[in-house]
Amino acid sequence: MTMPANQRCTRNIRASAQSILLVFAATFLLGGCGKSAEAPSAEAPVTAAEMDFESQLQLKLLEAKPGDVIEIPSGTYSFSRGLSLAVDGVTIRGAGMDATILSFKDQLVGAEGLLVTANDFVIEDLAIEDAKGDALKINEAKNVVIRRVRTEWTGGPKTDNGAYGIYPVQTENTLIDEVVAIGASDAGIYVGQSKNVVVRNSRAEYNVAGIEIENTLDADVFDNIAVNNTGGILVFNMPNLPQEGARTRVFRNQVRDKNTATFAAPGGAFASVPAGSGIVINSNDAVEIFDNDLSDNDTAHIIISSVFSTNYAARETAAGFDPYPETIFIHDNRYGPGGGSPDTLELKALKLAMFGLTGSFPHVIWDGFMNEEKAIDGGMAPELNFCIANEPETELLNVDGPGGYGNPSVEKAAFDCRHAALPPVVLAL
Repeated sequence: MTMPANQRCTRNIRASAQSILLVFAATFLLGGCGKSAEAPSAEAPVTAAEMDFESQLQLKLLEAKPGDVIEIPSGTYSFSRGLSLAVDGVTIRGAGMDATILSFKDQLVGAEGLLVTANDFVIEDLAIEDAKGDALKINEAKNVVIRRVRTEWTGGPKTDNGAYGIYPVQTENTLIDEVVAIGASDAGIYVGQSKNVVVRNSRAEYNVAGIEIENTLDADVFDNIAVNNTGGILVFNMPNLPQEGARTRVFRNQVRDKNTATFAAPGGAFASVPAGSGIVINSNDAVEIFDNDLSDNDTAHIIISSVFSTNYAARETAAGFDPYPETIFIHDNRYGPGGGSPDTLELKALKLAMFGLTGSFPHVIWDGFMNEEKAIDGGMAPELNFCIANEPETELLNVDGPGGYGNPSVEKAAFDCRHAALPPVVLAL
């Protein structure tokens, strides 16, 4: 979306003011740190060499011009306030995700480590650690490239960690490639309310949600490793947002060991994700899951659910929101052990009652909610159904959420079908 001229003017004025204030602040700070030299006068402005690295970098970001490449050399740099970029066409480049480290452990100001509100930019080869809030947030941007970036909360999984590691929201044409996300209290890699997204070749571990695609149209998630999260890969539609998502492909991923107990803030949607969930689809349509390796996910390898099974169930939702997952196509995946030790008391009791102490849930679990107004003979219409193909041993457990788990059933024949494959996402970068 092109920013109106009045907004661009306002942003430029704000950036100029911020630049002036930053130079003044740097002058003040240097004068108050016990330096023997007098503070520079108006006739002798502060030079870059005299400013601390934090102030230098923020000044470069504020004064950048389209086409600029801002290089950050190897080293660990401490920041007390968040950084921001609002200029189109800029590249921020470090020396490597384990070489250039931006540490926000002592952050006092700002809700993010780095906030970007610009188009046509690249961020690559650096790490953002211990941000007070989200590590890297991108808001309302087109043509986004995030490459070889690590976000991490170094103290391990904690509820007071920032919510999101890599966090593009309301973007278009977004590439996330070869990144690492560790320790987010919501999602390590999150893309929300966006269009045309590719997440590939990345690793998410020890987050509540490893990789999450939420309210997004046309996303490809492939060749990633999601390990030791509460939930591995989530494809969600949440209510009361400006856009509902559809058409997500999840393929060639390793999704395993999703057994980290949730450390999300109580009451949030993702606090309801059971530990040990591999791939979770919630209230989303036209999702294709194929050619993945799933193993050691203690609740289930794949969960299909509605908003009625989340902490949002009792909240008012906008008129027209579709809470039902539909047109789900699961095929050609490979499964290791899983489903033997589900999270939550309800699921534990259900597993024990149906499969015994040493048994396991089937590979796919469904909460059982469907749109009764669209039902045909008590089941989903063929074009809306869940289809499981080329997986002869895969069964689906309908836990009967609408009936309070009163009449669960294991089903196979009803879901032995195929949907047309979704087309690949093509980025206009």
